[in-house]
Amino acid sequence: MNLHQLKKAPDLNNCPVTTAIEVIGGKWKVIILYQLRGKTLRFGERKKIIPKIAQKMLGQQLRELEKNKLVVRKIYAEVPPKVEYTSTELAEKLNPALDVLCRWGIEYQQVHSE
Repeated sequence: MNLHQLKKAPDLNNCPVTTAIEVIGGKWKVIILYQLRGKTLRFGERKKIIPKIAQKMLGQQLRELEKNKLVVRKIYAEVPPKVEYTSTELAEKLNPALDVLCRWGIEYQQVHSE
């Protein structure tokens, strides 16, 4: 489907942007994916990187990202259990969009700090 066909598509249920927002939308998912890119992090490390997120919410968001095949969770048989999260190849394809969002955020902050 090309851009011209997308402009003509009246059915928002089949819109790729709608799909993307359903998968990565919300307050925390994009931040989690941005912080995880190119890294493997343990749950506790994720909590330190995003201190404002509640532990329960972080777990929920990671489970949803895992369900949507954007994050892989690996559990090690240790006491206490060690759990690591890594972004998938599909999630890594979001990196250019995350870079654009980051640059836009910097510009927005500059405009609003004047």
